[in-house]
Amino acid sequence: MITINFKREISDTVDHAIERATKALAAEGFGILTRIDMHSKIKEKTGKDIIPTVILGACNPNLAYEAYTANSDVASLLPCNAVIREIAPGKVSVEFAKPTGMMKMLGDARLTALAVEADARIERALSNV
Repeated sequence: MITINFKREISDTVDHAIERATKALAAEGFGILTRIDMHSKIKEKTGKDIIPTVILGACNPNLAYEAYTANSDVASLLPCNAVIREIAPGKVSVEFAKPTGMMKMLGDARLTALAVEADARIERALSNV
């Protein structure tokens, strides 16, 4: 089974965890391109409730460039997602997409090799959240 994310649980609020994740990713060269408040969108579109869940689209432009020029099909897997979800009051799960797991889906050894550096950066960022 392919692991597609790195995960860590922390004691915090969703909003503060988003700030912490954004700063930790920035320290590793990743910027946040998008933010989806999934729980709000689900409520808006279906009227149903889910736990507070925010998806951040994170991108390291240099690594994205290298991956894209190696195989343009990678665009379907970019940006890397960071998911921040409340799992209990005061308890948050922080999940960062694992680039090697995502690249393995394409079956391109060059992309998987490029993703190893991204994995290391993502793991460092997660440990600093």
